[in-house]
Amino acid sequence: MVYILSSTPLTNARQLPMILQRFILEPIDFLVYDYLLFTSKNAVTAAQKISPSWRSVPSIVIGEATARKVEDLGGRVAYVASRFYGDDLAQEIVERFDPARRYLFLRPKVVATDLGGILRAKGFLVDERIVYETFCAPCHDRRPPPKGSIIIFSSPSTVRCFFRCFTWDESYRAYALGTKTAEALPEGIAYTLCQGRSLQECVDLILGQ
Repeated sequence: MVYILSSTPLTNARQLPMILQRFILEPIDFLVYDYLLFTSKNAVTAAQKISPSWRSVPSIVIGEATARKVEDLGGRVAYVASRFYGDDLAQEIVERFDPARRYLFLRPKVVATDLGGILRAKGFLVDERIVYETFCAPCHDRRPPPKGSIIIFSSPSTVRCFFRCFTWDESYRAYALGTKTAEALPEGIAYTLCQGRSLQECVDLILGQ
C-alpha cells in the first residue's frame, strides 16, 4: 500500500497526515499588487480567509493542485510553473514577467526555497507575507504503516515529522518528492526520487511499475 503523509485525498493512496497548519490571518491590501505568488494550496486558503479581494489579482503558482485551488475559490491563474520547485518558478518568472510590477509572495513560515530573495536579486519588486506555519501532528494517535508499505515524503517537513514519531522499517520503500525532500531523509535510507512530479503523479508512477 502507498502512503502519503498529508491529508490530501488521492486515488490509490492512504493518508497518514503528519503535519498540521496554523493560519496567520493579518490584514493584507492585496489590491496594491499586480501578481500574487503561491507555492501551496495552504497559502491560497489563507488568502481567502484574510480577504476575498485577493481574487482580483492574477496568481502565479506552483502545481496544478494549487492552480485548481485558486480557480475553485474564484481567483485567476496567470501562470503555472512547468516544474514543482521554487528555483524553477523563480527562473520562469524572470523569463516571462516584468520586474517593474509589484509581486506578493504568500508563504509559509519556513520555505524550502528563498523565492522572494531570488527574485529581488534579479531586480523584481517582491514583498513577502507569512500566512501560515506548519508543525508536526501529535504522535500518540498515529500508528506506523504496516511492513512493506511504500511511503511518499512530499516535503522536508513530512520527513521531520515522520521520523519524530516512527522508526524506519527495512521493509519500507521510500519515495521523495523533489531533491530538497530527498536531502532531508536520514542517512542510509534508500529512496526513489519523484523528480518534477505531483503527489498523484508519483502515486501513479509507483503503481504503474
